[in-house]
Amino acid sequence: MNEQELIYTIALTQLKGVGYANQHQLLDKFQTATAVFENRHNLRDALPNIHKQVEASVAKMEEKLPRAEQELAFARRKNIQCLGINDPSYPYRLRQCPDAPLLLYHRGNADLNAQHIISMVGTRHITEYGKDICRRFFMEMRDLCPDALIVSGPAYGVDIHAHRGALENGMATVGVLAHGLDQIYPSLHRDTAVSMVANGGLLTEYISGTRIDRMQFVARNRIVAGIADVTVVVESALKGGSLITAGIARDYGRDVMAFPGRTFDTYSAGCNNLIANNGAGLIQSAKDLMDGLGWATAAETHKKQQDGIQLNLFPDLSEKEQHIVDTLKGTDGIPIGVIAVQTNIGAGELTSLLLGLELKGVVKQMAGGMYRLLN
Repeated sequence: MNEQELIYTIALTQLKGVGYANQHQLLDKFQTATAVFENRHNLRDALPNIHKQVEASVAKMEEKLPRAEQELAFARRKNIQCLGINDPSYPYRLRQCPDAPLLLYHRGNADLNAQHIISMVGTRHITEYGKDICRRFFMEMRDLCPDALIVSGPAYGVDIHAHRGALENGMATVGVLAHGLDQIYPSLHRDTAVSMVANGGLLTEYISGTRIDRMQFVARNRIVAGIADVTVVVESALKGGSLITAGIARDYGRDVMAFPGRTFDTYSAGCNNLIANNGAGLIQSAKDLMDGLGWATAAETHKKQQDGIQLNLFPDLSEKEQHIVDTLKGTDGIPIGVIAVQTNIGAGELTSLLLGLELKGVVKQMAGGMYRLLN
């Protein structure tokens, strides 16, 4: 995305009364934020049913350009990546969500399209039981799936313990913020945030100088849910932000898993209720998560590589189907977007070919748009 398009995209996201749905509608229609700006005075010609408030707000888009230029300059100074929704580095899992942000600000070195991404959420009032779950989970994940990217808050309680548990075990972790990258809230977690930038990152949809507001934390939850293959709930009362995140993940068609607790424990009641009502799969270890998602462990992958196991060829496959199979060989799964790039097959045709391969029992679709070979 060139600098001009970035500036217009930032400006578009700052327009009052133009929410996610309207932003997407405008970008779908005009393809670029630059084109939205160029057509700002005649939107109704292209979108006859556009709301008057949206029309009026977009017409004044030039008023937001100085602030957008200022934000881009801030990002350049602070080594912050500005990822537009059509940028190849934008999280492809999140892009599939209807209310995905048009623009993300990322500081760090994490691959936001990592092969395995886990979001971990829970209560701010973490108990010793919850802390023990986090410790054990990441010690196991270090051996089973060390390349997994861990996503969370970073709020008090389960969120910050998830980040710290990942870092202590050498795993990358990303914190999704409900404010700009010019501050850390709570400030007590600043040292952890610095460590995360060095091994993972900080991610937000908000520009610098954004005032902290409760509703922004609610909005932040959709990014936590949408960026991952699975959302894991460690501890939660019957009501709380982590249950909202779990609900969003389910709405997105993502997996949700929860650790159970004792019947009368306040901060296990939400998890137990999720499990009882089929809102989450029950797990008691990292191995349970790996098995539930169909992820091969690091040890299994290493063994396949060492033994030089070759997957069978399928003589009844077309040339393009075989190309897809060859691309998937030796992996635990690849996102459809990556398959498209590596095979140079268009999105529509690729979807059809993958469906055919599924029907032939050759590949399997996993959470988050990932595909892997079945044998």
